[in-house]
Amino acid sequence: MEKLIDIFQYEWAIRALIASSLVGVLCGILGCFIVLRRMALIGDALSHAILPGVVGGFLVAGHSVLAFFTGSVIAGLITAILITWLQRNVKTKDDAAIGIVFTAMFALGVMGISQVSRQEGVHLDMKDFLFGNVLGIADHDLWLTTFVTVFVIASVVIFYRYFFITTFQQTIAKTMGISVSTMHYFLMLLLSFAVVASLQSVGVILVVAMLIIPASTAYLLTNKLNRMIWISALLGLAAAIGGLILAILFETTPGPAMTITSAFIYMLAVILAPDKGIISRHLIRRGKQNRIFREDVLKQMAKLYEAKDLSFDKLRERLNSRKKKLKAALRNLNLKGLVKFSAHQLEITQEGAKRAYELIRAHRMWETYLVQSMDMKEEEIHDYAEKYEHILTGEMVDTMGAKLGNPKLDPHGKPIPQKYSLITLDHLHAGQHAMITTDQLDSKIALRLWELGITPNIPFSIKKHSDDEVEILLNDRFLKLDAALAKATSVTVIE
Repeated sequence: MEKLIDIFQYEWAIRALIASSLVGVLCGILGCFIVLRRMALIGDALSHAILPGVVGGFLVAGHSVLAFFTGSVIAGLITAILITWLQRNVKTKDDAAIGIVFTAMFALGVMGISQVSRQEGVHLDMKDFLFGNVLGIADHDLWLTTFVTVFVIASVVIFYRYFFITTFQQTIAKTMGISVSTMHYFLMLLLSFAVVASLQSVGVILVVAMLIIPASTAYLLTNKLNRMIWISALLGLAAAIGGLILAILFETTPGPAMTITSAFIYMLAVILAPDKGIISRHLIRRGKQNRIFREDVLKQMAKLYEAKDLSFDKLRERLNSRKKKLKAALRNLNLKGLVKFSAHQLEITQEGAKRAYELIRAHRMWETYLVQSMDMKEEEIHDYAEKYEHILTGEMVDTMGAKLGNPKLDPHGKPIPQKYSLITLDHLHAGQHAMITTDQLDSKIALRLWELGITPNIPFSIKKHSDDEVEILLNDRFLKLDAALAKATSVTVIE
């Protein structure tokens, strides 16, 4: 730390820090559009293709920053135009067109620098152009970088909506009268500016890393362009400053140090990003697998309940599952109120049965669709249905059923549950007629109803309904059920 404090007392270190920060922000912002438009190769091409412009600027005006800047921008625009022309008018693959143009321009620049450097009194170090020399940056280079950074930020702010729509919806942009090609070449102009401004800091080879890596990192962290721009700019800033500090501490080249720092941040995002990181995707995938298993548990519980054979051992046998895994799923379903599970109890609740029959309906409806509409054989459809029953929404199943004519049986002759509608006694109002269903999902509810003299399939009418109780008329007898019992009692409404 003392070494850093001592070094940053010098003017050259302050200039290097400011220049690095500006380059990090500049490349981070522009890189977002380069990454989203899949133009990483073009960024690489422009960074190499400016060398002939540097030579041309030197030949015209000598060792002048303005001449280098003007020549580089012109060379960059020529490169962009040539690449676009080849892609649109010649039968050449897009990436091949980029490779042809930028390698030719780069070779021309290398030859030019080699030729000019032979002249007496001329010093154009190829290494500085390739890898940069931020520690030797001059005041005029710093002013140029500042101007370019301000110009790029202002351009992105002013034309943000145009950049946005031409990046994501080019067809809509054309119908709105926005010139996609104009925005493309304007972006190439800004990119040429950024490459020239970064020339002294990281060089033409590594500038593409500063354009691509922070933006790619930001892409892993958000799905919104405005946030991506902010995050990419901050990451570019962090990589530039961090790389410069590492270069000073370890006495190495600043440009590569910035690139390595940026790549390290990217790898952290690859592993730890909230939605797109390796760990997050693993947890999401595992969560999906656990959800599917819990839904399978519900489905098999409903089937075993219908067969009057619901027990933990039977359920485990049906699912071919480990005891620990099944218990964990049942505890989760118990917390959600879909089953009742303890050491001495295993029951499926009304809400659990509702979800189970939705899955069974989706499974059998999908099997029917595969046979009738896809001409698949009955022995081929089960595995597909097992997969898609967990994906199909209720609306999709309803649409499928309407298209198939709302079939009652699946291809195997099993009944397709109709759209499950959970109706309990507390939902009825005075004057309605109903019967309690044969199978109450909780055996204790059936026992309490039997003790009151209420048996299945015997019609009754609702006389009074309050928040505390429901009064019914059954066989000329008035019976009162408390609110909790009414809420748990399944009924069939008599129209």
